[in-house]
Amino acid sequence: MLLTGFSLSACMSLADKIKPEPSDGPNVVLILTDDQGYRDVGVFGAPHIETPNLDRLAGEGVKLTSFYAAQAICSASRAAILTGCYPNRIGIHNALMPDSDIGLNPSETTLAELLKSRGYATAIIGKWHLGDRPEFMPLNQGFDEYFGIPYSNDMWPNHPQQGTVFNFGPLPLYENRKVIDTLTDQTNLTVEITERATDFIKRNHDHPFFLYIAHPQPHVPLFVSDRFRGKSEAGLYGDVIMEIDWSVGQIMQTLKELGIEKNTVLLFTSDNGPWLAYGNHAGSALPFREGKGTAWEGGHREPFIIRYPEKLPVGRTLDTPVMAIDLLPTLAEITGSPLPDKVIDGKSAWKLLLGDTAESPQKAYFFYSKVNELHAVRAGRWKLYFPHNYRTMDGQTPGKDGLPGEYRYVDLKKEALYDLLSDPGETRDMAQQRPGVVRELEHLADGMRSRLGDSLKGVQGSENRDAGAIH
Repeated sequence: MLLTGFSLSACMSLADKIKPEPSDGPNVVLILTDDQGYRDVGVFGAPHIETPNLDRLAGEGVKLTSFYAAQAICSASRAAILTGCYPNRIGIHNALMPDSDIGLNPSETTLAELLKSRGYATAIIGKWHLGDRPEFMPLNQGFDEYFGIPYSNDMWPNHPQQGTVFNFGPLPLYENRKVIDTLTDQTNLTVEITERATDFIKRNHDHPFFLYIAHPQPHVPLFVSDRFRGKSEAGLYGDVIMEIDWSVGQIMQTLKELGIEKNTVLLFTSDNGPWLAYGNHAGSALPFREGKGTAWEGGHREPFIIRYPEKLPVGRTLDTPVMAIDLLPTLAEITGSPLPDKVIDGKSAWKLLLGDTAESPQKAYFFYSKVNELHAVRAGRWKLYFPHNYRTMDGQTPGKDGLPGEYRYVDLKKEALYDLLSDPGETRDMAQQRPGVVRELEHLADGMRSRLGDSLKGVQGSENRDAGAIH
């Protein structure tokens, strides 16, 4: 629904409504990268990029090989992580532009608000991208502290298509509610984010905290400090990933030095797959098909690692499907926090992570795109695609050295079914051979359409509260 006459006083956060109670729950550190491909981490198959800290993190925790972003683009993906909702349920679509009328409605309950209600100190350091108007910004969404940029790092005057496609203003750097700088060079931004993150941990190590580190990299334009420039066999993109790995190592070292690593849930993932238009400045989702902005596996499937030494097994790999919508209820169960008092889509994956079950927390996952188009559904080993239009690289004009190549657009004219266990690259359509599986997945999709809708079929769902649309 559209909300009018909006005021901050009318939308109190959960932390404002519930008096915080002291918690003995674990600390939570969530590290999110931007546009990082599935194969851009050593333990996920990177052939020419060294990531010793992420590899060690996986060896000390649980690695998920079928973890999905909720939508394959920036703002929508982040909304799902923080709310436990499919982003179309709450009216966040695509990547929000500067000065957007739309943002994450403060009436939604974020992960930060859940943990703050349990007495956690909360901070986001890095990229926000859920609305840059004051009412949408982090300090109105449950975060005590904020340092970073309000949207993507390419939304600045140095964009290669500035003046022809875009007309971006200066890129602001925020500290809490105040703009403290205008970025003209991002060379040391990853280092500064890391220093701010370790400082927050040191200041709050004696009581529970939630730290959300949202790296703007490796989203283009790529920047890396002099320490890592030229260090990778994979060029500038590899250098950037190596610096992010160093940053993860600094977080791990700080937790260890303070004696709190065993009581800290440390998570690492990315918001969506690689932006293939940028060629050698983009990552890789291989062996999966396509990348960012598509419902194919390369757009949604992400590296995911979680370590919690006090509870989780060591060095375990799970191929059971889990989606970003499940993070909020999972962390709520781990920390003993209350779930939001409104419908969310995620379900806790805690029993799966512990090894108490081999079942996915959900019967199926649904892949929406654009505003409210249902493009695909996955259940078990099977993924069914519905007719839709998607982008792919045209092969004639590849991107290079920071300049984007050109996409061509393809119409998928009929349903297509893939067995992701035997065919992870989605090359063999099994719809004709498995009509029973198609019917079962169609039934699951119809159930979701009845709830959240599907604009491709002209279906309006009964549950879509569209709470992000505030004017």
